Amino acid sequence: KNGPWNGITYSDGFFYISEGGQLEGGKILKVSKEGTAQALVEGLPSLGDHHTNGPVIKDGYLYFGQGTATNSGIVGNDNASFGWLHRFPDLHDIPCKDITINAINSETKNVLSEDPDDKAVTGPFHSYNKKAETNEVIKGAIPCTGAVMRVPINGGDLEVVAWGFRNPYGLALAPDGQIYVTNNSYDVRGSRPVWGTGDLLFKLEQDAWYGWPDYNGSMSITHLEVPGEEDPKKILVNDPGTPPQPVASLGVHSSSNGISFSTNEDFGFEGQAFIAQFGDMAPGVGKVLSPVGYRVVRADVETGIVEDFATNKAKKNGPASWLETGGLERPVSVQFSPDGTALYITDFGILATSKEGANPVKNSGVVWKITRQD
Repeated sequence: KNGPWNGITYSDGFFYISEGGQLEGGKILKVSKEGTAQALVEGLPSLGDHHTNGPVIKDGYLYFGQGTATNSGIVGNDNASFGWLHRFPDLHDIPCKDITINAINSETKNVLSEDPDDKAVTGPFHSYNKKAETNEVIKGAIPCTGAVMRVPINGGDLEVVAWGFRNPYGLALAPDGQIYVTNNSYDVRGSRPVWGTGDLLFKLEQDAWYGWPDYNGSMSITHLEVPGEEDPKKILVNDPGTPPQPVASLGVHSSSNGISFSTNEDFGFEGQAFIAQFGDMAPGVGKVLSPVGYRVVRADVETGIVEDFATNKAKKNGPASWLETGGLERPVSVQFSPDGTALYITDFGILATSKEGANPVKNSGVVWKITRQD
């Protein structure tokens, strides 16, 4: 009842699971083989658009991602369409450190009012229908949204590793011990729509700020206007840091999610990152000229070059149900076997989208196994 479960790893007899937390807040669960469970972390701020993701273990710590509550910092009527604004009208994004914001206030129809003429005026990092003031200081807190955090695998204090992500979905340990993160980028929706920003692959850097809600990677979004609308205004008065350069760009609306590294030269592409692309959620996230994602790609983290690895056999791209062929629907996660000879793909299954929302089809998901043939 508190899904979605967005990630799992295993170590020394225990499963570690990221419980998305759509109804009760996110959790990190430690589950024994016998089925007993304890929450290493709970009450994470995952009641909004994005949830608790990951996890990956390194040096006795469990690292996980926590997505933002909103698309780009302002609670709007798109969040009512997502379903959570009516359940949690006081919810908003939480920075990891103190920030100072500009007085950017968005006026919309008040969907929480019975009066059809009522208006809501909402500022960034505020709950719905609450204005922001000029040079207002928003206090940071832990846990926060849009961050990678960590906790000792045997329990302990929660720490922020890095922040300024939008939705850090996939975390993976490279052969050299470095953690990499896939970050889902902005949508063209809500009170502050952002146009044309691709998902990104980052190397995780301690104490870095990765740019949300004013940058996509190292690029400012203030000039990325939706055609026919004004440029997005800058929310933060002062940047908390210089956003790191992404390792690779992964496609606009591709929903680049789970990630795993090849470790075996017999499989091939040793040291490269394999990334599951769930596929676009158009029209809810914005328009696309043709379907984006629905595949597994591989990224060379040294050069930034991204190439297709597993795609459907067709003259055009898209999910198998739309192409009316067999094959991939919506790859959401990938994982190499411990010996590195096989790549497993978790395929979410059929998920149709429309202006009314998403319509998943039960019992349509599968797990694929890919091995190399001589």
